[in-house]
Amino acid sequence: MTCKERVKIALNHKQPDKTPYEIRFTIPAYEKMQKYYKDDNFINKIGNHLVFLSAELPMTEVKPGFFVDEWGAMWDRTQDKDIGNVCNCLLADISNLDKLKMPDPEDERRYSGWEKTIETHQDKFIFLDFGFSFFERAWTLRGMENLLVDMLADEGFVNAFFDKILDYNLKYIRKALKYNVDGLHFGDDWGQQRGMIMGPALWRKYIKPRIAKMYGLVREHGLTVSIHSCGDVSEVFEDLIEIGLNVFNPFQPEVMDIYEMKKKYGDKLCFYGGLSTQKVLPYGTPDDVRKETKKLIREIGASGGYILSPAHDIPKDVPAENIAALIETLQNQ
Repeated sequence: MTCKERVKIALNHKQPDKTPYEIRFTIPAYEKMQKYYKDDNFINKIGNHLVFLSAELPMTEVKPGFFVDEWGAMWDRTQDKDIGNVCNCLLADISNLDKLKMPDPEDERRYSGWEKTIETHQDKFIFLDFGFSFFERAWTLRGMENLLVDMLADEGFVNAFFDKILDYNLKYIRKALKYNVDGLHFGDDWGQQRGMIMGPALWRKYIKPRIAKMYGLVREHGLTVSIHSCGDVSEVFEDLIEIGLNVFNPFQPEVMDIYEMKKKYGDKLCFYGGLSTQKVLPYGTPDDVRKETKKLIREIGASGGYILSPAHDIPKDVPAENIAALIETLQNQ
């Protein structure tokens, strides 16, 4: 059974021969494992089931450690080399919204190498990876605090601003879905450790109707819709199911009871994630990691509907021995 076949069976809430899995790394953790295995190509030997294609154009480094993306947001990566922190989030306001620079979704540089990657990985489940896809994109241009105030105090601006981002997103999705892929994985963090950043009411008012259009476009092509949204967003699971979500990630055990969520929504959602990157992986022993991984396979993976993964890209503080224990346990199901 190929990785793609295994994922498709799990997405249909049936039991494949083994639970599909995916392990992704931050840059420091990746470099750590290259040294641990003495193998620069170790990542291709793990047995990951997913392949991700990104259409983001490369950022421009304007000074050491500082990068500007295609929307004009500047990222300080002097501390966090993987994502960084936006340090000029005042690009959009009511006075300049009509002049806000929008990227070109038709730029063919975005899709360079896609056909070769797709052809090479026909045995894997291939996702288009669309990070910072809506709310996150908005706050990188407006500032988190400003945007949250706007959502309460300036409905007209927020609607115009969000519609501008949505227009770009739909153009990009239409272009990207011309390629032979299996689904689209959106990235858009709405949660924190104790609920949603903007609360469910504002999410339903501004975000839900717009992402429904994005999800609907993917579903029209008969493809899988996946969302990565950190934090506890379980209070809108019913809404997400309603607008066509298939897969929820990262399924963090620190913020929700993942076993209860599987019981409650496991016949409607496929969960992707579940292994703690805040407790078990960094602070447990290799044996703890093995036990927790086997428990996830046995209980969450039962009857399908699950792609096992760390709840986020493995951070730098996880011991190499723990990562190796995870990989070996997954490979030897």
